[in-house]
Amino acid sequence: MLVIALAIAISCYIAAAGLAAAPFARPIAAPVRSVVSLLGAGVAIHLVALLAYTWQYGEPPLTGLGPALSSAAFLVALTLLAVEALAHEVSLTLVTAPLAALVTIGALTSGIVPGTAAKTDGGFWLHLHVAVSLLGFAAFAAAAASGVMYLLERRELKSRRFGAIFRFFPPLETLDRVNHLAIVCGWLALTLGTALAIGYSIVYRDADHLKVIWGITAWVAVTALTVGRVVGGWQAARAAILSSVFFVAVIALYVAFRAVGPRAGEFL
Repeated sequence: MLVIALAIAISCYIAAAGLAAAPFARPIAAPVRSVVSLLGAGVAIHLVALLAYTWQYGEPPLTGLGPALSSAAFLVALTLLAVEALAHEVSLTLVTAPLAALVTIGALTSGIVPGTAAKTDGGFWLHLHVAVSLLGFAAFAAAAASGVMYLLERRELKSRRFGAIFRFFPPLETLDRVNHLAIVCGWLALTLGTALAIGYSIVYRDADHLKVIWGITAWVAVTALTVGRVVGGWQAARAAILSSVFFVAVIALYVAFRAVGPRAGEFL
């Protein structure tokens, strides 16, 4: 049931992205209600899968690579659903829904089984750290997605090619506001997640050097973005470029550490 539910959720995310891309094929209005409905169905079925995992294993899906990736994909999709439903437009679905689908596919490929960290002391503390950190990364992903869309639309405007991107994407100001808000929310969540991780490591004397390096790198990246936007007065284009680059760099570092890490099968 768990695998089937996740496969259906993946199909909903992909279908929502395909439907959101319809205005690029022909000059029609964006099917907002249909896209939001598909996203909502995918999120609901994904939630059922996560609850089934919790019932089966007696713990939340937060430890082990597969469960943590699945939870991260759910939070990305849930964030996307909230933004699109409130904004009444579905352009972010083009970028973020495929991301949620790919992460869920990665979770299935890795295996939906608990990691060994779930059996250590301080389980609640550890689960809270992972949950808050995943929420921060979901916001970071939203910032990167809005940044990519901002750059695409800005390029369209500068080239004076008022095609499908210009017709379908929201105004640059809207994308900039989404980027700004997502960066700040991501920083708040990752700061709390990092503080919980430090406290857990001190109390239970359990620290993995690669996890520490990666976690601090991710926090520094989001902190730099937040300081630049809130204090440094970065222009929208600069924030869009750096949020996208930093997100890709953090994911690339994660993949590299997964390849050389000593604890195969655990979420880094």
